Amino acid sequence: MHVVQTTDLTKIYHNRYIALNALNLRVEKGTVFGLVGPNGAGKSTTFRIMLGLQRPTAGQVQVLGEPMTPDRADIRRRIGYLPTNPSFPKHMTPIQFLEFVGEVIGITEDRSKVQLSRLLQAVDLTNAASQKIEGFSTGMLTRLGIAAALMNDPELLILDEPTSGLDPAGRKQTIELIRELSGRDRTIIIATHILSDVERVCSDVGIISQGRMIYSGPMADMRRLARQGTISVEIEGNTSAFEQQIHTLDEIGSVRYERLGAEFRITFLGTESLPDYVSRVLALVDRTGVELLHINTGADEIEEAFLRRLEEDRTRGFLRAAAWAATQDIAANGGGAREGIDAGVPGNPAL
Repeated sequence: MHVVQTTDLTKIYHNRYIALNALNLRVEKGTVFGLVGPNGAGKSTTFRIMLGLQRPTAGQVQVLGEPMTPDRADIRRRIGYLPTNPSFPKHMTPIQFLEFVGEVIGITEDRSKVQLSRLLQAVDLTNAASQKIEGFSTGMLTRLGIAAALMNDPELLILDEPTSGLDPAGRKQTIELIRELSGRDRTIIIATHILSDVERVCSDVGIISQGRMIYSGPMADMRRLARQGTISVEIEGNTSAFEQQIHTLDEIGSVRYERLGAEFRITFLGTESLPDYVSRVLALVDRTGVELLHINTGADEIEEAFLRRLEEDRTRGFLRAAAWAATQDIAANGGGAREGIDAGVPGNPAL
């Protein structure tokens, strides 16, 4: 079942700024979906439309199997939402705030008491339950926001940059909490630009760039995309001899490398398995007599794949622009634009 499904979702502000460009998104039930992209890519706009807080300019969005519109409060009651950098009434305590949330969403007082007690324990705020919120750290505020988003026991939990501004300990605690919250009966969508967080907790990932979905699929596929045969080695000794023989590790033209001081990042473009290439690199280390300090086949792999996808999309954008310009030139020179398109000039409905 698709918990969230968008079709050609488009949002244009003031007829000038395109925030979403024919976005197609599918989120399956029970997954932890990471929506990844640079700041300004369209993540928060997607969430606002998904929650019915804004209307799309064009396209459709379905949430929990129903069309989402601003008047669908019944669907919103089944969703929990944590915005970026949430604000709280500082004079309240966590107990008072969660009681207020319970009143707003319309749950009974008894159920509210049970829920807030359970949630404050789950987010490790029991000891601070009677303290005023004004003295809370960023991490405590984030955990309180997650507790508030869970008061209605939602089927869909949406977290917009939940680890933003947290120190490493706070990020780790938040990620562990999200992992504990996931399960077959709850779907979680996380928007973030911190790729290591996505890798640690998400089962599926979508990359959004300039309002367009440029990649969507299982996290395992993203890892396979990332690990296309890049091996990093740090060595000491006769590094020149090692460098001169890197080309012998595979067929001519199937290996390239980048040197950063004593580190060599070697990328294999051939068809052999990664373990085979690792064995060849280790044999070269032994043959040239250098000392191996470090070898890595997976560092920053998700970041590499993310940047690669952004670069590929940027290149395709240049090609789309060039194709469009070519059709305009043909039309300006006496027609024939239709012939150019029929002859195979690339087109894109997003343009």
